[in-house]
Amino acid sequence: MDRKRELTSVDCAALAGELGEYVGAYHEKSYLYDDDLLRLKLSGPNFGRLELLIEVDNPKRVHTVAPERVPDAPERPPNFAMMLRNRLEGAQLASVEQFEFDRILQFRFERSDDHTTIVAELFGDGNLAVLDETETVIDSLSTVRLQSRTVTPGSRYEFPSARFNPLTVEYETFVERMAQSDADVVRTLATQLNFGGLYGEELCSRADVPYNQAIEETTDAEFEALYDAVNDLSTRLRDGDLDPRLYYETEDRETVLDVTPVPLVEYEDRPSESFDSFNDALAEYFHSLEQEPDEEETGSNRPDFEAEIEKQKRIIAQQEQAIEDFEADAEREREKAELLYANYDLVDEVLSTIQDARAADTPWEEIESTLAAGKDQGIPAADAVRDVDGSEGTVTVEIDDHRIELEADTGVEKNADRLYQEAKRIEEKKAGAEEAIADTREQLEAVKQRREQWEADDSEAQDEDDEQEDVDWLKRESIPVRSGEKWYDRFRWFHTSDDFLVIGGRNADQNEELVKKYLDRGDLFFHTQAHGAPATILKASDPSEATPDDLTIPETSREEAAQFAISYSTLWKEGKYAGDVYYVESDQVTKTPESGEYLQKGSFAIRGDRTYDEDTPVGVAVGITCEPETRVIGGPPSAIVDRAETAIEVEPGRFAQNDIAKKLYREFKSRFADDTFVRKVASPDLIQEFLPPGGSRIIDE
Repeated sequence: MDRKRELTSVDCAALAGELGEYVGAYHEKSYLYDDDLLRLKLSGPNFGRLELLIEVDNPKRVHTVAPERVPDAPERPPNFAMMLRNRLEGAQLASVEQFEFDRILQFRFERSDDHTTIVAELFGDGNLAVLDETETVIDSLSTVRLQSRTVTPGSRYEFPSARFNPLTVEYETFVERMAQSDADVVRTLATQLNFGGLYGEELCSRADVPYNQAIEETTDAEFEALYDAVNDLSTRLRDGDLDPRLYYETEDRETVLDVTPVPLVEYEDRPSESFDSFNDALAEYFHSLEQEPDEEETGSNRPDFEAEIEKQKRIIAQQEQAIEDFEADAEREREKAELLYANYDLVDEVLSTIQDARAADTPWEEIESTLAAGKDQGIPAADAVRDVDGSEGTVTVEIDDHRIELEADTGVEKNADRLYQEAKRIEEKKAGAEEAIADTREQLEAVKQRREQWEADDSEAQDEDDEQEDVDWLKRESIPVRSGEKWYDRFRWFHTSDDFLVIGGRNADQNEELVKKYLDRGDLFFHTQAHGAPATILKASDPSEATPDDLTIPETSREEAAQFAISYSTLWKEGKYAGDVYYVESDQVTKTPESGEYLQKGSFAIRGDRTYDEDTPVGVAVGITCEPETRVIGGPPSAIVDRAETAIEVEPGRFAQNDIAKKLYREFKSRFADDTFVRKVASPDLIQEFLPPGGSRIIDE
């Protein structure tokens, strides 16, 4: 029997009641792990420290956990976690509710100035959405754009269509719903009444009604017995009359089978363990589930260099972003100071008006009213005022779309000097960040050197692995990670069926660089008639090698390069499935415009005739290779499918680029026995690099 990896509707009903006991708990901190696991740290005088886990991928679960079992906090919290920390600072848990009889739990937090609701969707692909007091989505882990509902930042949150709730139904409605089915009793309970297979069988057993009995053969007495069984379960869930059980496969209790809020007749022959709370039972169940794969993944003692390298790269990216932010912040403060001097008379009039009023003991409220009246009269100085804060002694003015907070008791010069000093302070922080990034780059190089040394020492063993024939990598419990950085990794790229390299730009800067540095004699240059396409080069040879004079690039490679160029153009984003592509020789491409013309960055002039491939179809596949290297690859399906150990084809569709990347990641994880391997070499971010801009969907999904 497959073990449960997601909560049922019955589980959610039991949890909502049990977690309601923690209403009043204060939020302390939020943490997000791997884009699917949220940890909320709560506390309260009646129950001390409380750790709540909400995971929406695999598994899908919600429960409290002992502090010693919480995962270590990420070194740098992602934006989603920081947003939650800001929204929930000082907030108290106000309610925990299940939406109808669905696998959706809502956690409402309140504080004096606003309310925030976290919605955990524990069905389908899973999702977390954060709503404000108007039920507008502030942020979500995944965006949802379906015909039936939308979940995207800035829009009003839409629940799925409410499922039939059998826990609150009257007897007549229950019988009517059952009678509408043309299936047997157990399938009707499972699907039409939304109990699922296990509880459908459980209710039949409790009511002593045969599973496979047709609805039309069911008697009134049997309907009453089924309703009584449903009503009994509903009453226990509503009243919190639980008796949680953890069930095991065998008497040795080595393998967990299931966890339920109440004892089940269906499991009465299985060994079980009773718990004081359903939360405790869930925590033990999912902890046991997590331990089992670890016992199987003992095939390699190779250090996880890739994870450490990715970590250092993430830190560098964050530090680079911080430096950019510091530069922008410092420049913004200097601009404000310069605007004060450029509008000296106006700013001086505002400050002098407030200073004269305060010298006459005029209250701040009256000053604010006077300025508002001056604005109505069209006085420029009053019109520039946006806010007066008497508690801080400040006034905020708006000049050229810049809001500048001024200290009202000083003059223009001192306010400007304060802004210049703030810019200087920010630049000092930038210098510190630059030193930190240099240290991180050294650590990154050290990890790479350790990896090279380990691989050199272990090369003999790896060679033996390479010599094995017909290895079924999908079934291997442990796959050695073998990768190296290539010069073309930062561009779009793939190798054709004939093993020619094709590279394309991700933006105008890269298009410019490709043509100037990498377009050599013998190469072919591809582009589309559509605006916003990558400059695509089919390389005749490696940049460090000379191209043979008699080299002929096969037609299959030319066709694949054309499909690559059209697939990563704006046509994909527009939902189109084909377009025209042309190619020319390398010496036909120039950056020198005709007289009187101008070429923008990333644009080029083409001299001479072009060869067109009309109605070239779009097409992209993303795959994972296991030998000779372990990595993500992507491009035209004909070039990727045979080269990859496993691949998935996509076409233009409704899922945003980051969402479809996560779907592919989950699908790849399900295909490999060694799911840690996918996490190492094919993270959603790496997969996304090979996806076209715009929306996509998996073909045949």
